Amino acid sequence: MRWRRHAVGLVGVVLTAIALLTALAAPWIAPHDPLASDFAQGLKPPGTPGHPWGTDQLGRDLCSRVVYGTRIALFIGVCTVLVTALVGALVGLVAGFFGGRLGSVLMRITDVQLSFPFILLALTINAIMGLGLRNIIISLAAAGWVVYARVVRGEVLSVKQREYVQAALALGVSRGRVLFRHVLPNVAPSIAIVASLQFSQFIVAEAAISFLGFGVQPPTPAWGSMLSESRDFLYVAWWLAAFPGAALALTALGINLVGDWLRDVLDPKFRV
Repeated sequence: MRWRRHAVGLVGVVLTAIALLTALAAPWIAPHDPLASDFAQGLKPPGTPGHPWGTDQLGRDLCSRVVYGTRIALFIGVCTVLVTALVGALVGLVAGFFGGRLGSVLMRITDVQLSFPFILLALTINAIMGLGLRNIIISLAAAGWVVYARVVRGEVLSVKQREYVQAALALGVSRGRVLFRHVLPNVAPSIAIVASLQFSQFIVAEAAISFLGFGVQPPTPAWGSMLSESRDFLYVAWWLAAFPGAALALTALGINLVGDWLRDVLDPKFRV
C-alpha cells in the first residue's frame, strides 16, 4: 500500500509542478497576448492556425488566457495560504498554550465562524469589501483561518503535556521560548498538511467567486471569469469552458494529491 501512496503523490507532484512551471514561464509559453482582441478571429475552434486551443468571442487566444490564468490562480492560492496559516496558527498557539479567558474567547470566535459555510462567508465578505484581486485574497483569508486555529489548538494541547515541555517550564524557561522553540516545531507538520489541503480549496473558491462576478474581473484572464463568459456560447463553442475547466480541475487535483501524500508522510498515524 505504501508504494501506491507514493505513486499517487508523484502524480500530484507532477501536476502541481506543471502548473507552477506554466505560471512562471507564462510569457514564453503563451503564443499571444492574452488581452489582445481580434474580432475577425472570434470563436475559432481548436486547431486553428496560430490558435491551438481556439479563440473566445472577442478573438482572444484561449491558450494564452488559460496559461496566464494559472498565474492568477496560484498567486491567490499562495497569498491566501500564507495569510491564513500565519493568523490561524498564531491564534491556535495562543489559545492552546496559554488558555484561560483569552483562549476561550478566541475559540468561541472560531466556533461561531465555523458555523458559517466557507464559500458563502467568503462571498459575503468579498461583496462588502468590493471587487479586485486584493479584496478576494482578504475575503478568502478571513473565511479560512479558523481551520488552522482549531487544528493547531488541538495539537498544542497535546504537545504541552509532554515531559520535555513540562521540564523546560519547570527549569524556568520563558513560556514564549518554550512555545516557539519546543511546541511550534511539533505542530508545524499539521500546519503544512492543512495548508496543502486548503490550497486547492482556495483556488476553487476563487474560481467560484469570479464565476459569480464578485472576484477577478474581465478582461483579466482568470479561470472563473472565463468560465462565466463561456456560458452564453456553450452550444457553439465548447472549448471556451472545456480548457479553463480542465486546467482548474487538474491543478486542484494535483494539489489535493500532494496534500494527501504529505499527510501520509508527516502524520505518524498513517505510517502503516
